[in-house]
Amino acid sequence: MGITILFILLILCIVGSPVFVVKQQTSVIIERFGKFNSSRNAGINFKVPFIDRIAGKINLKIQQLDVMIETKTKDNVFVHLKVSVQYQVVQTAVYDAFYKLQNPYEQITSYVFDVVRAEVPKLRLDDVFVRKDDIANAVKSELQEAMQSYGYSIVKALVTDIDPDEQVKQAMNRINSAEREKVAAEYEAEAERIKIVAKAKAEAESKQLQGKGIADQRREIARGLEESVKVLNGVNINSQEASSLIVVTQHYDTLSSIGASSRSNLILLPNNPSAASDMLINMITSFEASQRVGEKINDKSSQT
Repeated sequence: MGITILFILLILCIVGSPVFVVKQQTSVIIERFGKFNSSRNAGINFKVPFIDRIAGKINLKIQQLDVMIETKTKDNVFVHLKVSVQYQVVQTAVYDAFYKLQNPYEQITSYVFDVVRAEVPKLRLDDVFVRKDDIANAVKSELQEAMQSYGYSIVKALVTDIDPDEQVKQAMNRINSAEREKVAAEYEAEAERIKIVAKAKAEAESKQLQGKGIADQRREIARGLEESVKVLNGVNINSQEASSLIVVTQHYDTLSSIGASSRSNLILLPNNPSAASDMLINMITSFEASQRVGEKINDKSSQT
């Protein structure tokens, strides 16, 4: 009999123990006769046995809820978005969090769906990627206003993933690949243009230097001829005879230089002995004819 009474008292002490411990970042709801009495925070706490009871516990840590949403963009592309919402129970509003809201997860999910499906259809697919922070801010703003009355604070909302349809992703990859090929072709064309321009400039400079060299060469030849004529004039040889002698000398020098090479394919025409004399006569005749034409032109211009 004594053992039975002791056992009953032990059970009553365990069940109706007035002392209980609350863990860190946790709040305990105490009800008295089925009505809210108080909320207890971390540490050792006391309650009235058989009168007060622990109705539930509230987690005060920051929690995260991941919501997957399928919606359509402005350009009729279906995308899957993953929105992560970080929320926390406000310690001074534990009563509202415990009694006003049966399932906070469903409530938050409903608001996220509502906001995302209102914002994303306004944007094209490319803009969804660019403005994902704007979507997240809209979700946070809407949730903060709605959940505050239930004792919840929205710490942050993030759009952590944007996944278009597989065919759309393949099309986007093809577009990006084509764009890169276009840019590469433009760079190659520009490089080829630069090569062509550089080559043309080099050829122009080469021709210019070549022309200058030919002009200098002819100038020196003329000076040499002038000096030769002066020397021959000094030994009583007139200008015509001197010119004939120089032409003959140049003619045979040319023949000598052509014959000096066994591999030369050049042929000098005419190459008979009277060729130099004929050439000189033709030159003198041409000079005299051009001089007479020039004089006639001058006479006509002076008469008019």
